[in-house]
Amino acid sequence: MLRKSVLLSGAITLAIAAIAFVVLHESPEARLRRLQQQYDAVAAELGTVCPYAAPGDQAAFDRCRHALFGASQLRAALPERMLWGRARGKPLKDTPLTEFAPDVYAGLYAPLFMFEGRAEVAYDEGERLYRATLPVRFRNRLAPGQFPYPFWHDTTKWGAYQSATALVFYLRANDGRIKVAQFQPGVVDAQLAARVEADVAAFDGQWLWTDAAGRTQPQVTLFDGLYDPANPHLPRIDSAYRALALELREGECNDCHVPRNPKKIERLVLLQTTAHAAGEIKRILHSVRGGDMPEDEDGHAKPLPPAVKARLLAKAEAFDAVLTEARAWEAAQAR
Repeated sequence: MLRKSVLLSGAITLAIAAIAFVVLHESPEARLRRLQQQYDAVAAELGTVCPYAAPGDQAAFDRCRHALFGASQLRAALPERMLWGRARGKPLKDTPLTEFAPDVYAGLYAPLFMFEGRAEVAYDEGERLYRATLPVRFRNRLAPGQFPYPFWHDTTKWGAYQSATALVFYLRANDGRIKVAQFQPGVVDAQLAARVEADVAAFDGQWLWTDAAGRTQPQVTLFDGLYDPANPHLPRIDSAYRALALELREGECNDCHVPRNPKKIERLVLLQTTAHAAGEIKRILHSVRGGDMPEDEDGHAKPLPPAVKARLLAKAEAFDAVLTEARAWEAAQAR
């Protein structure tokens, strides 16, 4: 058995080395063909599971979320960490972007768009990256709790989302995975501008809220529709996050890691909802244990009081543990 395991391991290593050799030595034309073929398949699947529909069609949105969060080609194209945001006509290095784990992007953000089903891959000379452009429309008439947070807290952002015409994926050349994803804003006409202004005026400053039925919103950030409703760990995820959220506030994490980005961080990490924190829990633990979080006004690490640090770590570890159990349960059901 050990000999078979060693042989298998060796065969996998050789296969990976062979693929790396081919990629390293392929011509620009061959690489373009490879990436075009890869994103033709991604776009075709997106056009099938997330096709154009009415922008407030909840059932279409739910089908899209469930498909992309699972074993989708988009999910397979996401690395361990990616960057996301709107195109601003600037180089990527000068553009503020938000970091996401694949769970968060595939389950909360990508499904907000409807896809035509095609992609065009080209080489971007300025970025020195290949990019795949996919025509889209935005689901701007969903209920407020179906968005990861109130995009309408900012007039420019909300108008940009609603007028989006395409997603642009900047790709890693070696494996074609998505390094950066941006949405391209279109034209905001007078009618849309008036609607945007009304939505922004109604924003009350709350990233989380309770609806008339007593349910926490945004609903999508509670893994609603992504995890099996029968998952026995879901109630504990919610309670563990609520406990963690209190300690994040005490540890000054909400001074930075919220959508309004008060400190203008160029690579923002969000922690204000269950799903966002779940995507970042390993980094939270690493940063708190290493004393890297929070930061002072000059961007230097500011040590937490020992008691605050201990409570934050305890609640973060408990949240991480229940997430691990919930994911293991989901994986077992899939098998």
